[in-house]
Amino acid sequence: MSVTNISRRKFLLTSATATGGLVLGLSFTNKEVAATSGPTKSNFMPEAFLQITPDNRVIFQLDKHEMGQGIHTALPTIICEELGIDPRKIEIRLSQVSEQFEGNVQMTGGSTSVSSKWTVLREAGAKARSMLLSGAAETWNVDPTECRIDDGVVWNGKQSLTFGEVAEIAAQQPIPDTVELKDHKDFQYVGKSIRRLDGIDKTIGTTEFGIDVSMPGLVNAVVLRNPHFNQEEFTYSDKEAEQSAGVIKIFKISNGLAVVADTYWHARKAANLVQIDWPNKLGPDLNSQSIRDERSKLAKTETGEELQTEGDSKAALKDLNKIIEATYEVPYLAHATMEPQNTTVDYSEEEVKVWSPTQFTDGTQAFVAEALDLPKERIKVYGTMMGGGFGRRAFPDFAVEAAEVSREIGRPVKVIWSREDDTRHDYYRPSTYNELRGGIDDQGNIKAWEHKLVAPSMAKSILPAMGALAPQWIPDWMISAVIKGAGFLLESSDPTTSEGSVEMPYKIENIDVRHIFHDPGIPLGPWRSVGHSQNAFITESFIDELANLAGQDPYQFRRRLLREHQDYLKVLDLVAEKSNWGNAGQGLHQGVAIHKSFGTIVSQVVDLELVNDKPKLKRVTCAVDCGTAVNPDQVAAQIESSVVFGLTAALKGEINIEGGAVKESNFHDYQMLRMDETPPIDVYIVDSNLPPTGVGEPGTPPIAPALGNALFAATGKRQRSLPYKIA
Repeated sequence: MSVTNISRRKFLLTSATATGGLVLGLSFTNKEVAATSGPTKSNFMPEAFLQITPDNRVIFQLDKHEMGQGIHTALPTIICEELGIDPRKIEIRLSQVSEQFEGNVQMTGGSTSVSSKWTVLREAGAKARSMLLSGAAETWNVDPTECRIDDGVVWNGKQSLTFGEVAEIAAQQPIPDTVELKDHKDFQYVGKSIRRLDGIDKTIGTTEFGIDVSMPGLVNAVVLRNPHFNQEEFTYSDKEAEQSAGVIKIFKISNGLAVVADTYWHARKAANLVQIDWPNKLGPDLNSQSIRDERSKLAKTETGEELQTEGDSKAALKDLNKIIEATYEVPYLAHATMEPQNTTVDYSEEEVKVWSPTQFTDGTQAFVAEALDLPKERIKVYGTMMGGGFGRRAFPDFAVEAAEVSREIGRPVKVIWSREDDTRHDYYRPSTYNELRGGIDDQGNIKAWEHKLVAPSMAKSILPAMGALAPQWIPDWMISAVIKGAGFLLESSDPTTSEGSVEMPYKIENIDVRHIFHDPGIPLGPWRSVGHSQNAFITESFIDELANLAGQDPYQFRRRLLREHQDYLKVLDLVAEKSNWGNAGQGLHQGVAIHKSFGTIVSQVVDLELVNDKPKLKRVTCAVDCGTAVNPDQVAAQIESSVVFGLTAALKGEINIEGGAVKESNFHDYQMLRMDETPPIDVYIVDSNLPPTGVGEPGTPPIAPALGNALFAATGKRQRSLPYKIA
């Protein structure tokens, strides 16, 4: 396989870095690789660097954040495969926000870290390999074809040079226009289960997460926020809190009331003593039931915006005898990351330093700059390891709080959210209300499918905050105009709302999918697998209902409807084989689901049994087609974690609104799946030579419908709302 660059002009060659050696700059946005000595005045804006130093260190500095998903192992593996060095010998560093990366978004999410960088990383490794070979050949005065690379060493017969020894002269070599990439059959590291490169440090506790950041003079702050969904002016009394031990200062910031003390515990104790009168703009009558009632009304009275229409579903339904109608509902959900939100900021007139476990490094820089009314260049953001992200850490609200507090007190400060803060001040996965109608003919073909989706728009909820990302020279009126216009366009056609409910792979003759916009004012944000998480539950459950209406086996029913999609059939057949579908054993009941998200097809089968008439999970079998599995063990781990994440939502997850505020507060009333509740999870990966697709999220969407379908098989009762009631 060869890769040819579009423009040689874009590939910059310099001698070396200030410290010597070879540096390759990588642009994932523009799919470019260039040899460079650091920040350049050209239009080439790298987002990552591969550096080989004269002292024989191989350093990979990348812009993607590690939050437990394993990309700080997978990404180096890709580049090391082509470079010719064991990934376990490479040093990993996280690129910080800099003017060097202006124009490139430094954000981690959407299960794109590996899939979007596959070719660029391979090309970078291959280019570095070619330049090292040419440099060594020049040293020995031989042809480069006479040289080879083996685990970080260049060989010519019995002569050898380490990468470090040849790095300087390699930096002087012309960049090849075309490089040969390895054939899959020759891979040494890609496709192998390599131990996580960050595993030991995390195990022994030397890894620095955001909450671990410390420095001389550091103080701690707790922020009290309005429990209701608004930022109206409030009144408070802090007389008793001011006398509490360790308190330094209590004052208002844009997001609430900051209580600063010498330790987090002192700040938390003092915060509990503050008396605050919080306004409730949305009103005490806003609750989960009122939201549901309004959406039910809209579903019956509004036509909605057309998302997908094929044929004439209404005419088809008139001619059918087998018709089923169903209402499906999903609740709001919180992210509940293992590490609560936190950020440390050290403010000074010359520079603002931010240490934050963020998925959105340059977004954090932009929002902090806007909050402090400073140029972005004055804000230095240092990303840390994250104890989970799931989309929540794409929002820099907690970093803005810390920046405002540090500016006020003139000292470095760490803001830490409690679990209660995190649960009640999240950007929630949207709740939705869905009405479906479907009909089949006597042969079991789906002749009509109608779906009314009543839901808010996540994009519309997020968009107003995006003004902080605009270049600072753009006037405010222009930003407002763009946001207003984009908000109008996204109000009901937001793909994060409809994804997974449209363009299904099943053979259906007549389809009508519509969206009715309804937004009660609850802050929204992407949650693991975003729109797919709820829409797969709805579509795959309703497919099962139609299979039952047809009197057909759910697996065979799907298989017949997917006969034109061999990629889906491959995954579906694999999960059926590995789960012993239909022959699982006496007393076991099975449910199946299949869904594609982020380019990856995942099918799951849930086995359960009834113990004293109560369902007990026995096993989850997963089949996944994610293209090339860079690290099969990590792929399996991500699918397993997705299943646990999805089972938690399916069995326990529910954020309720009461009196205009979130009712739940901590893990006692917003529960997680326990170890004794978690069944064995078997993961089988389809062998593929295609480029990798996403794996961080695709395992979540199918598990809720697979479980629901198994519950129906066991009990004969269909549950159409999450979380399931199995007690």
